[in-house]
Amino acid sequence: MDKKKVTLFIVSNQTGKTRKLVLSAAWLKAISFISAIVIIIFAAGLVDYFGLLLQAMENKRLKAENAQLIKQFQVVESKVSALENSLERVKTFTTKLKLITNVDADDRITKLTMGPKPAAGQPVEEYEPMEQRESTDVLEEQDQVFANKKPLNDQAGELANENADKDYASLVVRIDKAVKETQLKEQSVIDLWESLSERQSLLNSTPNMKPAKGWITSRFGYRISPFTGKTALHAGLDIAAAPGSPVYAPADGVVVFASYDESYGKLITIDYGYGVTTRFGHLSQIYVQVGQRVNKWDVVGAVGNTGRSTGPHLHYEVRINGTAVDPINYILDE
Repeated sequence: MDKKKVTLFIVSNQTGKTRKLVLSAAWLKAISFISAIVIIIFAAGLVDYFGLLLQAMENKRLKAENAQLIKQFQVVESKVSALENSLERVKTFTTKLKLITNVDADDRITKLTMGPKPAAGQPVEEYEPMEQRESTDVLEEQDQVFANKKPLNDQAGELANENADKDYASLVVRIDKAVKETQLKEQSVIDLWESLSERQSLLNSTPNMKPAKGWITSRFGYRISPFTGKTALHAGLDIAAAPGSPVYAPADGVVVFASYDESYGKLITIDYGYGVTTRFGHLSQIYVQVGQRVNKWDVVGAVGNTGRSTGPHLHYEVRINGTAVDPINYILDE
């Protein structure tokens, strides 16, 4: 047994007293060992604390970057949505233009009456363009690829979650699809322009605008008649506008009727050739006469409430060889 002892003298500077502390060597070694362990634990705690502090600072920085990326993602997503809407408008525009200028098609009247939509009982896929089917297939394949990816590790500083990953994947697919559709639409528009350049007279004689500024309150199709209470075909568009509002010629043509009709009230009919005529009913004023040639944007009449009418509006019809078709298919900006 170790019997060595260590004597410590403690001297006070103020009183001058001296105290003696005698410790055995074993106790001194034990105290030294415990002190070393405490120092090591304290040092490890400090290292761990500073590590956590640095990790917290890094997480804070990553969160700030993530918030910025989310904002940028939202901006890109809004721009992609705007691009998709623009492409859809271009698609509608070109579809309408092809319909109204394809005068040689046997089913032209049917398509202009029904629009570019499938008829009742017809499966949608028969009308789905091939390029749209291909884009859908690509969309499903790319979604499957992204679905197989593992979620990111948040503890490793990867702050994006599974939903954000899915949103990003969906956005990438939408961008690829939009780029592909842009290329297809570009070629379609070029082909259409080349075709129409050779048929400029047809384009000038195509009624392709809304003849009055206002809201469409009743569309083409079957509805309950406000006069008989029975189902009847509404052969045109009703455009609500203030009485006296100008009515414009939607294309170059010749006035073939400008008088009063019991049902239409004051009525104007314009012939554009190629079997296309338009009717403007319930007018308050007629500014043209039969045989007069009019140009697009010429004011031909004024909105009124004459004939069988429930309020001031313009009743607008488009007819091909006497058959009423949906005017909305002729209005390119709707």
